Amino acid sequence: MAQEITIPLWLFAIILLFAAITFASHFLFPSVRWFFRRRLERAVARLNQRLERPIQPFKLARRHDTIQRLIYDPQVGRAVQAHARREGIPEAVAFEQAKRYAREIVPSFSAFAYFGLAIRVARFLSNMFYEVRLNHTAPEEVHGIDPDATVVFVMNHRSNMDYVLVTYLAARQSALSYAVGEWARVWPLSRLIRAMGAYFIRRKSRNDLYRHVLSCYVRQATEAGVTQAIFPEGGLSLSGGLGPPKLGLLKYMIAGATNENRDVVFVPVALNYDRVLEDSILTDAASRPDRRFRARIGVVTRWMLKQLWQRLRGRSHQFGLAAVQFGVPLSLDRFRAETGSDFINPLADELMARIGQVVPILPVPAIAWMLTRHQSLTPDEIEAQYRRLSGAAEGGDTSAFVTAALRQLQGRGLVEMSGDTVRASGDRPQLLQYYAASISHLLPGDAAGAKENSAPAGS
Repeated sequence: MAQEITIPLWLFAIILLFAAITFASHFLFPSVRWFFRRRLERAVARLNQRLERPIQPFKLARRHDTIQRLIYDPQVGRAVQAHARREGIPEAVAFEQAKRYAREIVPSFSAFAYFGLAIRVARFLSNMFYEVRLNHTAPEEVHGIDPDATVVFVMNHRSNMDYVLVTYLAARQSALSYAVGEWARVWPLSRLIRAMGAYFIRRKSRNDLYRHVLSCYVRQATEAGVTQAIFPEGGLSLSGGLGPPKLGLLKYMIAGATNENRDVVFVPVALNYDRVLEDSILTDAASRPDRRFRARIGVVTRWMLKQLWQRLRGRSHQFGLAAVQFGVPLSLDRFRAETGSDFINPLADELMARIGQVVPILPVPAIAWMLTRHQSLTPDEIEAQYRRLSGAAEGGDTSAFVTAALRQLQGRGLVEMSGDTVRASGDRPQLLQYYAASISHLLPGDAAGAKENSAPAGS
């Protein structure tokens, strides 16, 4: 027992290393994790005091725990069994497939990443590209929503800047949970988007097992009161106008509205821009038979870096106005009681109608609408019509906005000015139609306006 054993120094070092790792994993790491988690919980508690809608515990749960809760949900269990029978595979294989889908969908929300980084980046990018405007149609009703209700912002989809703009403008209310498409699954963008609480979806998937896992996650989030944001159109608008609603996510949310003590309240949000960053890509896609566009992430990144470099050198210019307007909220409980059992399609139509009613009328869309109906106008006529269309207060200064919009359209070669006359140049007329379509449903003689099919996944 007391005999000495001689071992090589390198072996002794390895033994010490494994001993240190064992000590750390059993004693040190749990204590450190507990210490930082307690600090995080206190920080989130202070943050929740400033937010109109506190961050729900479901959103703050560890990603591993949420995945486990998802894959062991009875709905997913039944879907696994059905998938195994249908495909003729063992249930264990189908279960692993469901687990893989869950890992793909479930985010890893970080309050620090969202409020410490994402909000600052969103504010910087929004103000770098645009002069931002925010309006409320019924502010008392929006701020008076039951604190226990699940709030869902439903928005028209004009640009990928929509995510950035609404994240920035809704920062005082809550942390939004988005559904994002395949375009965002590119590393390292995917890590940041997961940390912001977004969840990935395969918009074109026809796999029943995947659909059940996705619907189960959305149902659980809705039941837990997580504030969400969705684009009912499903993809970016190719014509500039509002598209018909897709019912997938909406059905999943309604399935989660089972708690008698928690209503689901939909808040319509309409966005519009003097310039949509992807307008040429979208209008080109609209002219192709497959109506698809593929904007590579590398091209987008280079363009963003170029704009940032010009900004640092003081050579960049904003792209005009970007406006967000909140409409009148809609209570799911009240709508269901008034409509009856077959209410999903009427609900989707009502939400799109409420979005359409509050689309902001901005200078570039207004000028585009005028020039698609008149061969030529003077700047004074354009300003007078814009004042009337936008409902600007008498005496309000709209001349600067109209002048900037005309300068932008002229710089892009879409209009030409001869003396005191403004007319469409005839170059890329589809772009003028694209911007006019964003507001044509609001203007006289255009009630049928701009209904169109939304873009496929890839937005």
